[in-house]
Amino acid sequence: MPVVEDFLPADLRLPTREELAGILMAHDSPLVLDGEVRACCDCGAYRKWVIASTKEGVWLRCPAGHEQVEPRLDAAWFNRTSGPFTGQHTTYDECLRFLGR
Repeated sequence: MPVVEDFLPADLRLPTREELAGILMAHDSPLVLDGEVRACCDCGAYRKWVIASTKEGVWLRCPAGHEQVEPRLDAAWFNRTSGPFTGQHTTYDECLRFLGR
C-alpha cells in the first residue's frame, strides 16, 4: 500500500497531547470528588480552579495561585472533562492569562 502524506501542512498541525508539556483548562464551578467539594489546602477556595494535566499528574491551581496535585484525578478524567484545544501557548503564564487568571 502506498504511503499517503498527511493532508495538513506542518504549520497547521497541532501537537499531540503527548508532545505538550501540559494542558490547562478553567473549571469555574466547585469540583466534587468522591462526593466532597474540593477546597484549596492553603486558603479554602473551592471554585475558579485552573486544572492542568501534565506528565506528573493532574494539578489544581486555586484563584490565589496555590498549586497542588490531585491524586484522585488522572489524564483520562481530564480528557473526558476538557473541551477541544482553544489555543496553544508557549509559557504557563501566557496560558493563565488566556484563561483570565
